[in-house]
Amino acid sequence: MPERVESESRKLLERLRHALAEGGEGQERLDKIVGLIASSMQTEVCSIYLFRDNETLELCATQGLAEESVHKTRLRLGEGLVGRVARTRRVINAADAPSARGFRYMPETGEERYSSFCGVPIQRLGDALGVLVVQSKDAREFSADEVYALEVVAMVLAEMTELGAFIGEGAALSARHQNPVLFRGSIAQEGASSGNVFLHEARVVVTNPISDDPDLELQRLRDAVEELRSSVDALLSGSRQMTTDQLEIFEAYRMFANSRSWMRRMEADISNGLTAEAAVEKEQSLARTRLNQAGDAYMRERLNDLDDLSNRLLRILTGQGKDTGADMPDNPILVARNIGPGELLDYGKKLRGIVLEEGSVGSHATVVARAWAIPLVINAKGITTEALNGDPILVDGDQGVVHLRPDEAVHAAFRDKLAMQTRAQERYASIRDEPALTQCGTKLGLYMNAGLLADLPSLEGSGALGVGLFRTELQFLIRSHMPKRSELSALYARVMKASGGKPIAFRTLDIGSDKVLPYMKPNDEPNPAMGWRAIRVGLDKPGILRMQLQALVRAANGGPLTVMFPFITLLSEYRAARAELDKVLAREKILGNPLPAPLNVGAMLETPSLGFAPDAFFQEVDFISVGGNDLKQFFYAADRENERVRRRYDTLNHSFLTFLQMVVKRCADAGTHLSFCGEDAGRPLEAICLAACGFRSLSMRPASVGPVKHLLRRVDLNEVRAVMDDAWAKGDLSARDAVSGYLKSRL
Repeated sequence: MPERVESESRKLLERLRHALAEGGEGQERLDKIVGLIASSMQTEVCSIYLFRDNETLELCATQGLAEESVHKTRLRLGEGLVGRVARTRRVINAADAPSARGFRYMPETGEERYSSFCGVPIQRLGDALGVLVVQSKDAREFSADEVYALEVVAMVLAEMTELGAFIGEGAALSARHQNPVLFRGSIAQEGASSGNVFLHEARVVVTNPISDDPDLELQRLRDAVEELRSSVDALLSGSRQMTTDQLEIFEAYRMFANSRSWMRRMEADISNGLTAEAAVEKEQSLARTRLNQAGDAYMRERLNDLDDLSNRLLRILTGQGKDTGADMPDNPILVARNIGPGELLDYGKKLRGIVLEEGSVGSHATVVARAWAIPLVINAKGITTEALNGDPILVDGDQGVVHLRPDEAVHAAFRDKLAMQTRAQERYASIRDEPALTQCGTKLGLYMNAGLLADLPSLEGSGALGVGLFRTELQFLIRSHMPKRSELSALYARVMKASGGKPIAFRTLDIGSDKVLPYMKPNDEPNPAMGWRAIRVGLDKPGILRMQLQALVRAANGGPLTVMFPFITLLSEYRAARAELDKVLAREKILGNPLPAPLNVGAMLETPSLGFAPDAFFQEVDFISVGGNDLKQFFYAADRENERVRRRYDTLNHSFLTFLQMVVKRCADAGTHLSFCGEDAGRPLEAICLAACGFRSLSMRPASVGPVKHLLRRVDLNEVRAVMDDAWAKGDLSARDAVSGYLKSRL
């Protein structure tokens, strides 16, 4: 870049520093800035458009356009050239703006005199704040150096906006991180909680984006990058236990850390007047923008690597590490972009709720949150940028809504909701030791799902008769290496002891699909939910399956043991899995170890194919557990992690319940015990319909046992069944509305 342009850029930033340092309200500062930029760029016009809401841009300051249009001219996102810059997050540089695609003439501004247009997005870490525009009468394209200078200035404006430099009466912006904000996400775990924000990774704040000494800033950057590279090399030096794929990932990580083009861009930013940390953040913002626009999965991963490296580099430069020393507030609500199960388990059950910018309903974090009955909202876009440690926050997991810094009216309504839930829990506690006996005299067995030793204390308090599903994969997912047989045996023995003699159904390792072990080679499958997973992995890697079965047998130590094989689709798969268990039993007998008694061996029915298995299957298994979550997605061909389709299909649809009734009859004919396990078992309306279809055993999260039992004890299943039959006879596709109406009139 020519020295003259670099010098002018530094001069402009220096003049901006003085303007920002002077007193005055936010609007006065904005007015000074547009004048300085127009003068420095030698253009007749400089304008700043800022977002009033997520969809509306407002002209907030201008030099050259009509003064009376300030705070009156507004554009929708994507409207006109300014709206296009904001939507695409890309520069538009047009010599003849009126002929450019998407141009919109705004007569109140008096801009018809100006031909050339250059618009640059004002953004911070992927968060769009507005658009910086310069215009001139001459029909010319702005040079690459001029556009670059505008990008540098736009970055400073974004940082100053974050620091509240433009706040004041009549100003363009209200104070950031102070006003109430509503986030709409997706429901991952129901429930409601009130508390205070605790950020999983505290945001790095760049307090001074404009440098005094470019040479000093360049040296700071080089020293920090060298420290970053050393830390990445240290990670690789301890890579003996890594798989080939993990090594490739870390090598790619090191490649980015040593990228000359990345370094050159940051050095150029510093030469143009930015501090080292501001230069890093400018590059990170561009990477975040490209990340949001990338459709290719490989490119998204690489941009994620670059984003993570930028975070590490910023923390080195600012000294603002992940552990900032901030104390966890009272009633903490964890806020994060995403989080792994191991990191979540480190926080323990002291969390009152969790909010994630990313995540999915089938993620490991969701499994843990459900086990703990902690409200969880996912896909709450932008919350990590807006939230600060200690901010009051309300999490409505029933609606998928988060209120950050709520006003008193919202808080009061939420308190009423929580009070109602508390009263309901008190009612449920009063029937904890009572049977789930319906008005027609039908008795159901209600069980809880678990996956951690820490879940077992809930067994007594929930009123569950036992554990209908113990997810053994969680102990594999939270480790960085394959657990040893002795470790698993000791763990399973503790779980059995903690159950207090109540039955526990141990599901063998259910990995694959969304549950990938960190120390196993991942498989690049186009449709992992229907790929190499669960019992398919166990049968292809019998050593792992036998090791787990040996641990379970030894943990039982001659006592009762219930083993359940996941994702069985064919009778042959069940027989192969049972044969592996028989080999383990024969081996243990030779070794003189006690064999479990009684031993119950069953399968999870999670695909429609198993419902049509030969009679021999239903006769050979000791029990069948319908895995409702997977079964529903395969029955409807609707991915349960895809928000666009998963809510379109109803559990109480006639076709789905008809299939379940067929399974109920086949099990009854064979004398085989049958249960239903999954989210729907824990929803009272769905639970009574399942019971009316013939299910006599339901397994759910601990917090659902009370509400389900409460409703079962108040209904007559014969009446519920009659309502369902009548709805279908009338041609209703789902029994939901009819049964809901019955409950409202009856209870």
